[in-house]
Amino acid sequence: MSRKNNNFSFEQESDIDDIDLLADDIPASSNQHQASSNGATAGQNSNPFKDPSIEDQYIYPDVELVDLQSRIDTSSAPLNSNGNPFADSNQVFDDDNDILNERVADNRRDLPDFNSPNESKFDIKMYWSKLLGKPYSKVRDNSSPRIIHLNDPVTNSHFRYMDNHISTTKYNLATFVPKFLFEQFSKYANLFFLFTSIIQQIPGVTPTNRYTTIGTLLVVLTVSAIKEIMEDLKRNSADKELNSSKTMVLDSKAQNFVPKSWLNLKVGEIVKVSNGEPFPADLLLLSSSEPEALCYIETANLDGETNLKIKQGKSQTSHLTSPRQLCNLQGKVLSENPNSSLYTYEGTITFDNQEVALSPDQMLLRGANLKNTNWVVGLVVFTGHETKLMRNATAAPIKRTNVERIINLQILALFGILITLSLISSLGNIIKLQLDGNELGYLDLENTNKVGLFFKNILTFWILFSNLVPISLFVSVELIKYYQAFMIASDLDIYDEEKDTPTVCRTSSLVEELGQIEYIFSDKTGTLTRNIMEYKASSIAGRCYIKDIPEDRRAIVGDDGIEIGFHNFEEMYQDLNSDELGNIINEFFTLLATCHTVIPEVQDDGTIKYQAASPDEGALVQGAADVGYRFTVRKPNSVVFENTHLGRKYTYELLDVLEFNSTRKRMSGIFKCPDGRIRLYSKGADTVIFERLSPSGNHFVEATTRHLEDFAAEGLRTLCIATRVISEEEYLEWKPIHDKASTTLVDRQQKMDDAAELIEKDLFLLGATAIEDKLQDGVPDTISSLQEAGIKIWILTGDRQETAINIGMSCRLLSEDMNLLVINEDSKEETRDNMLSKLTALHENQVSAEDMRSLALVIDGKSLGYALDPDLEDYFLEIGVMCRAVICCRVSPLQKALVVKMVKRRKKALLLAIGDGANDVSMIQAAHVGIGISGMEGMQAARSADFSISQFKFLKKLLIVHGAWSYQRISEAILYSFYKNIALYMIQFWYAFSNAYSGQTVVESWTLTLYNVFYTVAPPIVIGIFDQFVSARYLDRYPRLYRVCQKGTFFNVTIFWGWVINGFYHSAVIYLCSIFIYRYGNVLSGGQVADHWTFGTAVFTSCTLTALGKAALVTNLWTKFTLLAIPGSFGFWLLFFPFHATVGPLINVSQEYRGIIPSVYGSLTFWAMTLVVPIMCLLRDILWKYYRRMYHPETYHFVQEIQKYNIQDHKPRVTHFQKAIRKVRQVHRMRKQRGFAFSQADEGQDKLVRLYDTTKKRDINGVLW
Repeated sequence: MSRKNNNFSFEQESDIDDIDLLADDIPASSNQHQASSNGATAGQNSNPFKDPSIEDQYIYPDVELVDLQSRIDTSSAPLNSNGNPFADSNQVFDDDNDILNERVADNRRDLPDFNSPNESKFDIKMYWSKLLGKPYSKVRDNSSPRIIHLNDPVTNSHFRYMDNHISTTKYNLATFVPKFLFEQFSKYANLFFLFTSIIQQIPGVTPTNRYTTIGTLLVVLTVSAIKEIMEDLKRNSADKELNSSKTMVLDSKAQNFVPKSWLNLKVGEIVKVSNGEPFPADLLLLSSSEPEALCYIETANLDGETNLKIKQGKSQTSHLTSPRQLCNLQGKVLSENPNSSLYTYEGTITFDNQEVALSPDQMLLRGANLKNTNWVVGLVVFTGHETKLMRNATAAPIKRTNVERIINLQILALFGILITLSLISSLGNIIKLQLDGNELGYLDLENTNKVGLFFKNILTFWILFSNLVPISLFVSVELIKYYQAFMIASDLDIYDEEKDTPTVCRTSSLVEELGQIEYIFSDKTGTLTRNIMEYKASSIAGRCYIKDIPEDRRAIVGDDGIEIGFHNFEEMYQDLNSDELGNIINEFFTLLATCHTVIPEVQDDGTIKYQAASPDEGALVQGAADVGYRFTVRKPNSVVFENTHLGRKYTYELLDVLEFNSTRKRMSGIFKCPDGRIRLYSKGADTVIFERLSPSGNHFVEATTRHLEDFAAEGLRTLCIATRVISEEEYLEWKPIHDKASTTLVDRQQKMDDAAELIEKDLFLLGATAIEDKLQDGVPDTISSLQEAGIKIWILTGDRQETAINIGMSCRLLSEDMNLLVINEDSKEETRDNMLSKLTALHENQVSAEDMRSLALVIDGKSLGYALDPDLEDYFLEIGVMCRAVICCRVSPLQKALVVKMVKRRKKALLLAIGDGANDVSMIQAAHVGIGISGMEGMQAARSADFSISQFKFLKKLLIVHGAWSYQRISEAILYSFYKNIALYMIQFWYAFSNAYSGQTVVESWTLTLYNVFYTVAPPIVIGIFDQFVSARYLDRYPRLYRVCQKGTFFNVTIFWGWVINGFYHSAVIYLCSIFIYRYGNVLSGGQVADHWTFGTAVFTSCTLTALGKAALVTNLWTKFTLLAIPGSFGFWLLFFPFHATVGPLINVSQEYRGIIPSVYGSLTFWAMTLVVPIMCLLRDILWKYYRRMYHPETYHFVQEIQKYNIQDHKPRVTHFQKAIRKVRQVHRMRKQRGFAFSQADEGQDKLVRLYDTTKKRDINGVLW
């Protein structure tokens, strides 16, 4: 594959290297393309596993496949004309291919030669992988195809293919210690404390107890380890639940299928999957309960598409239905090696002296579910982390928050300050000894080496000032985050009572990230929508019918003579009995019951469940059945429906299907009706149907157009219904033209469209339908609030462009006055030109900020593949960030991850990804914060995410309330922790100027240690858990407050250093005041003079009260816990100090405090200093707070006043006015663009209806009856 033809350049490919979980097992040689033996040149596709016609595939160098023929023997194996032995998926290999047949026949050659010097019976990599719990697969030669022997587990075991276990855990027994320590010591603070602990062990260096730092560090690491273990155990429990799921596996001894856990499933085994069950591994379809080995699968968990897909086994294997036949199956499969492409597969199966080529039509991928088929039998090809689903997954990443990253950098700066302070103090000591050495003779330092003393002093002062970085901070933060996660999980507002599912926080370390999100990347299917389509209303012959008429919407005739409003079904049944109107109603629902590709599935209770490739069609057929036109039977050439009003069944002979595609935007069926007439039934977008209406006889166009506008204004998906009677002569004249077009080899699709145009004319408009794609509860309100909060939302979906736009309108991501920028091109150059033209127009026209807010970008998967190239991604990102909303359609799972990674790499913004399917896992893990929805597409996303919720609407409170709270609380707790430590330990620096820079501490060492452990530990924890700068009610009411958090108002570099400088200021004030006070007030009541420790205790008490006073100033919400934490902490110090000073000396601890209590508590100077000094320190803080709130208030300051005084605002009235304006704009916009309810595949509909016969089934032995 050349760089030119590759949608992704090599630079992009490197961005997703981590997606390949097995990169270590793939040799570097697999990354290099070799020219095929027929002389393929550079720029040509030399990879036969890549169908050049398939654009939407993404095979990267680490998993790219080499020519299968060349794997066998490129020097002598003959190739077909294009050098691809698998060019035709239905081709059977020629028997004269001697080399290939020889390899097929001789199984022994396929086995690894363990006697060869290149092979070892002892594979240390295998044992090491088992020890680490890492997936491991042993393949003899990765340049050759995977060889799987049928019903030969012994032979297959020699290849040591990977087992079927899945692991999403972050650690295991072997990796926990190294990974945990690496993560913890990537925090500079922990490295700093580790270094400090080592220095403390050097004799004669530390001025404090040698175990204070190492003990505290061990506590920090232990708390962090316990939290990590608890969170990973939750992931492990979810993995065990999945791995222990059961499936039916063929047992050759029992000659039957027996239950077996997914974990124990092996490559080469034959499994049986029943209707509604997921596939346990990547399977090769052998046979099914349906004729021609057909089956339906749902791939929403893989690619997000809700429409069912048809798979078909090979005719040579379709008869293998009974266990006995399957047990007797002998042969082998040559398969491509594991890769990440969901849409390609190549291989061959050899049995009974025949060799059959395999294609993606036979591939059943893990993550998909079997639908509308009683059972299928498949051969396990890929297992565990080698399945295509897991190849599209990424390993659980180690995520760090933005706050942590800022702290890490600022700690480096604090290290610089600490070293500077140590150098100043050490140099001061040397200068003092040099200048005043004669006066310091009692220190006996005359013969001391000054250079050695200088460096020793640096270490001493390093230890003395080391607590400028608060080691207790990290324990406090871990506790705060863990409790915040607990409160999120305990919030009943984000608890789903119906599903009994609370919000789960799997990574509590990311809680504050929820408060700074700027971009949300969301899946559509199952995240915004419920995967449920509901038939809402019909417009028939100018009259609207609905089951339940909304309030004040009963039908009336407007001033323009057009009827507006609704009639109920009872009135429709009455109209059905009239002549002209009744015939139109009957024809309308007959069309809905016949012109479709839906398959009826009869349930055990006799009811019919409709399985549809398009959920819209399923809703239409169900809607017809609900009003009495019940579709019952599909045969290859006819359909049957029952009119329950008349109690009669009608058979319509299907003559032709004119398929839907994105160009035609309609589907038509030609039927021979029971009355002998040939009718064309057509349904599609109003624009294409109106163009083909007969110029005369259509009296309902204006009324139907009005109804379409009303439907679209409600966010409903609309479809027009039309018909015409075709004479037999016209049909016989047209039929050969259509047949010839369907078999041409040149421009077939266009010629078939042209043939359809010849007969889709002069239509009679019957009416229109309205379908609601049921959104998750509260989605529109949630998206509106998130956008108001300043969050840009990008939808990344596998659905079609029209479907995605309709959902965008319904959920209010796209508003009526928005201008859509559409990029839907077929080549890289066209994509470049499209984006450049849009950028030029936006820049040259100088679009206003208001107009910028009305822009929305829509791009399809093919164009996105080009736009993600390094030379185009800047254009794409520039357009994307200008837009208020972005919708990416038809994207693959890897494209989702690439989009997230691109924005993450290029923008300094926090990203959140949310989805509910396995296809969303890569995107979820690539974002800063990943949220999984435990929805209809399974639990894979929820298991792999940092947070899981059960409904999208819970995202609003999770971000706007809990996120904002968590960010503000963590910020205040961290800033306060740094402040209080600097305020105390900088006193040590100022004291060095008074003690000849000797390293003497001003406060007793255990008291210094207990400062962070007892006396000031409670305030940051209480602030971090209970503080609220604004209540939940007002945060929900004013989503714009979230922008305060986005801007980093509570924590940024400027604010951090403001707190640091404030700590320096308070320490200087405390020290200078204490020096002046005790210079003149150091005489005690008994005539004694206060000693050094009395002075130090007074300094410590003043500093503690100052720090607690600062906590009181920054607290927004006072609770009983706040009272215990702030006043209570100071009371605890005053009560605990006498106990410490009394008991400590008795147990040989804190000897400095022996007999000190009377000289402290009995001194008026001590109490006066304790009262006056904190006031002098905090006076500046009080005045600054007053100035900010009065003259430069933040947004939340106004809301705090509204909250405090319960001031009423006029937001409800404004909201009502905005809704009225939105309604008017919506109607005008919908005159230009209306949605239509079609999301079928572009081809294959005729094949589907021709192959299916619901009257034929297999019995338990697989025999058709």
